Amino acid sequence: MFKRITFDPEIMGGQACIRGLRIPVATVVKLVASGMTTKEILKEYPVLEPEDIKEALQYAAWTTEDRIIETKVGT
Repeated sequence: MFKRITFDPEIMGGQACIRGLRIPVATVVKLVASGMTTKEILKEYPVLEPEDIKEALQYAAWTTEDRIIETKVGT
């Protein structure tokens, strides 16, 4: 589903990272949330590609999707 998001226990403790690099998805999402543009992020992290940023945001959105949890009330 996510081709650019990797998990490796030897890299950043297994956090979701971009293409096996030591750049966590969380870092990319925080940069976007702080107002940095894609161009600015790519300047700070030249190993990244525009598609990495896009997929990091897609992954973050996917991990926070609404899920319905059914519970039994009154039993």
